[in-house]
This record gives sequence, C-alpha cells and structure tokens, in this order.
Amino acid sequence: MSKVRDPLPRDGLDLPGHDPGRPAAPGAFRAGVPPGTLALVNSGLFADASNFELRFVPDYQRITAIVQALRTLGLKVVLTSGSFDIIHEGHSMYLEAARLFGDFLIVGLDSDAKIRARKGPHRPAVPEMERLRMVTHQRGVGLVTLKDLHHERWALIKATRPDVLVATEDTYTRADIAELEEHYCGRVEVLERMATVSTSARLRRIQLGLPEPGEPPGPPGTSQAPG
Repeated sequence: MSKVRDPLPRDGLDLPGHDPGRPAAPGAFRAGVPPGTLALVNSGLFADASNFELRFVPDYQRITAIVQALRTLGLKVVLTSGSFDIIHEGHSMYLEAARLFGDFLIVGLDSDAKIRARKGPHRPAVPEMERLRMVTHQRGVGLVTLKDLHHERWALIKATRPDVLVATEDTYTRADIAELEEHYCGRVEVLERMATVSTSARLRRIQLGLPEPGEPPGPPGTSQAPG
C-alpha cells in the first residue's frame, strides 16, 4: 500500500474552498474526525453538484495536497484515466465501477494534444474543457485534471499515489502493473471496456451515415456519406 504522508495542521484540512484563516463551516473536514469517517463537507468535493471550479485541479502539487488531506481522514483514494471523448453509457458505467473501489475518485483526462498525438489530427471530437466539464457531471467523480503530452510517464500516478489505480485491459503490461504496485499505488484493478460501441466506431458510423447496431436502416439513400 502507498505510504500515508504527514497530516495537515490540526485546525482544518487544506481542501479547495477552505480558507485556513476562517473557522471551518459546520460539517467541514477536520483532522480530528476519526479515521474512516465519511464526513460530508461544504467544500463542494462531496456535493451532488458538478462544482467544476472546485473539481478541476490542473496543478498536480495541489492534487497531492488534497490526497494528503483525504488520507488524514482515512479515506481510500481511487485514480483512473482516459480520453472520455463523446461521453457515452460505457464511460458512465466505467466511472461508476471505478468509484466503488474507494471513497474518492480522481480522473485524469487526456489533453487535446495528447489525443491528437495518439489518434490523429481529427480527434478529439470534443475539446478538453468540455470533456472535463462532462466528466465532473458523472456521478461519483471527486476531481478531474489534465494529462498533457509533456508530462513525464506516470506523472499523475506519482502525484496521487492512489490506494487503487483502475485501468482497462490494454493500458498496462504485467510488468507495468508489478512496478506500479511496488512503487506508486496500493493495487491495480483492471476493468473490461463497458461500451458496446467505441467512440471511434461511432464517429465512423456518423461519417458514413450508418445506423447504430440494432437500429433499423433509414430510408433509401440515407446511408450515403455527405457529399
């Protein structure tokens, strides 16, 4: 398991929206809460609303501090990553499954530049800021951040050192998983992809004017690609 860092000051935890110079609001995090207690806080990170301005944390050092605060309370931190281009049912199911492995879910979202380098100049279909906002609307997501092209390998994992790292089957090799579990996270959980149709396949169908699997074909001539 990853090591627990030194706790933050006893007068309150350094979470987004918390002003150390003011008394914590009723129900807010305090270091005196017994470990393992799921305290509902007014910081917005555990609220039902998306609270994008609080949940989007681009600074990895800030994420490290937030994780430290969560660990002070004995909360289990989960990390997962992906492109999340054109959010669909599979994405929602995957994020929900990832969240079940712990108490707080952090999502690393591939930047536009990172996706273009991997999938070509026409992807992503949805720009990064909109994708970030959409992910914060998914149930159970605690915070989101960007994974950029210039970041070193496993930079977000090293900053977070999650209790559980969740990934799909083609993300890491067995050697990668062994290294990650030895140095950077408690354990790696591998999930199957949950989409019946991938985003790439869906985009091709849209370009070709083809129906989704299981849908009846349209009127004659509608299957032709736009001229």
